[in-house]
Parts: sequence; structure tokens; C-alpha cells
Amino acid sequence: MSLKAEFLDCQKKKVEEIEAVLRRFLPKEEGYQKMIMEAMAYSLLAGGKRLRPMLMKETYLLFSEGDVKEEMALHAFMAAQEMIHTYSLVHDDLPAMDNDDYRRGRKTTHVVFGEDMGILAGDALLNYAFETAAEAFSYAPSKWKEIAEAYRILGRKAGIYGMIGGQVIDVKETGHAVSKDVLDTIYELKTAALIESSMMIGAVLGGAGKGDVKIAEQIAKNVGLAFQIQDDILDVTGSMKALGKPVHSDEKNEKTTYVTLYGVERAKEIVEEKSRKAVLMLKELPGEHAYLEQLFLQLIYREK
Repeated sequence: MSLKAEFLDCQKKKVEEIEAVLRRFLPKEEGYQKMIMEAMAYSLLAGGKRLRPMLMKETYLLFSEGDVKEEMALHAFMAAQEMIHTYSLVHDDLPAMDNDDYRRGRKTTHVVFGEDMGILAGDALLNYAFETAAEAFSYAPSKWKEIAEAYRILGRKAGIYGMIGGQVIDVKETGHAVSKDVLDTIYELKTAALIESSMMIGAVLGGAGKGDVKIAEQIAKNVGLAFQIQDDILDVTGSMKALGKPVHSDEKNEKTTYVTLYGVERAKEIVEEKSRKAVLMLKELPGEHAYLEQLFLQLIYREK
């Protein structure tokens, strides 16, 4: 088996493990309001790379082998992070935002359940994410300081100083050209913040010191920027069949991207630069890095 095939097989198994974690933390579909639970499950279990919970766990493993109770606390945060990421996609697809009918190769939540339930499904996933993360206190009460810090990071990076802040600038600036500085701010907040959150939470729950948590944040910033710039490239060069969502949406929405600023070839070079910088910084952290290194480098060559 080639190195690439071996990595992809390992990645597939890790994604399957994450899917099992997500299913375990979803609410039961019951009661008069069960439609919202169905919409939440439809949205959360639509597939995807599961990059954020994967990064959280892999970073955790750099610092701690963990025990069963600690791993359950970690799993609660992994599920919460993916719920937050998913809610942002559900709201992103709404008519008032990007107005997309497809996500991950199937109909978007608001198309299947209606626009009203699309809004409420996103709201429900966000709220339930914090309910889920709070369960970590009961799983590992002796780690309450680490869990409290992880909870703080989760909230801040998802909020007005993170993802939502980036979304606000993105929506406000759509329709006219923006400078590189504004574009970088959008990408750092809208995309990189949740990836930073994932690696920081993994480090904190694993018992990392403040210096290593800061390094994890900087690594994740580079990964997040590389990931978003590659999205810019794929929106121009990819196909709907491969991506599972419409292409040329940036052009349709008149958005400035790294491709419009620099062209495809230079954008590709920047993705590689940032990915390799993340790999280099990773060597400053303890533990076994091989899988994370391959995951970062895969961002350069991904086609979906």
C-alpha cells in the first residue's frame, strides 16, 4: 500500500469514528418538536471532511494519552465544534445569504425542511452545541479548569470576535472589491477561527501549557487560511460533482477572493506556503506528528 493510500485509509477510519461520536451526541427525535431534531440530524450527518473535530482530537493526542472519562469530555467538545460549524453552513446556504440549493452533494437544509426550519435548525445546532460541551464537566470533573478554558475558547472563536465577526464583514463587503487586508481579516475570522478553536481546545484538554496552546493557534491559523484559499481555487477549477455544491458562486456573488486578487497559480503557491509553514511549526510541539503533517499537506492537493 502506498503512503497516500495508507493515509487515506487511516483518515477514513478516523472520520467514521467521528461520525459515531456525532450520532451519540445528537438529541432523540421525539416530541411535538421532533421536526427540529430531524433537521439537526439531516444537517449534521450530511458528511464532509470532519476536519475540525479531527484536528481537535489529533492535537489532544500530542499532549495526552487520556483516559476514558477525559476522552468523553473531548468527544463532547468535538461534537459541539462540528455542530457550530454545521449551523454556520446551514445559515450560509439560506436565501438571505448565499442562496445555495446543494451542500455536500445533496439538498440544503432549508430546501428540504423550508426556510423557517432552516433558520431554526441552525439556531438549534448552535444552542445544542453549548449544551453538549457543558456535558464535559460531568465526564471529567477533575479537569474543570481545562474544560472551562476550552468552553471559553469555543464561545469566543465562534462569536463576534471569530466566525460571526468574519461573516458580518463578508456579507457587508459582498458586491464590491475589497483590499487584501480586509479579505485576510474575513478569512482569519470566518474560516480560520473555528480551526484555531479546534486545535486550541485539543491542546488545552490534553494539558498543554499556554505557550504550546499559542503555537497550536498559529498553526491552525495557517491551516485555516490555506483551506479557505484552496476553496477559492476550487470554486473556479472544480466541478459540482466533485465538490457537492455549486461552483462559481464567488463570481455570482461578486466576491473578492485570492483568485481574483492574484490568479489561480499564485493562489496555489500561497496555499502551499501556508500549509508547509503549519507543518514546520508543528515540529515545535511534542508527540507524534506524522498524521497531522500529512493532513496539512493534503490541503494543498485536495479536489473537494
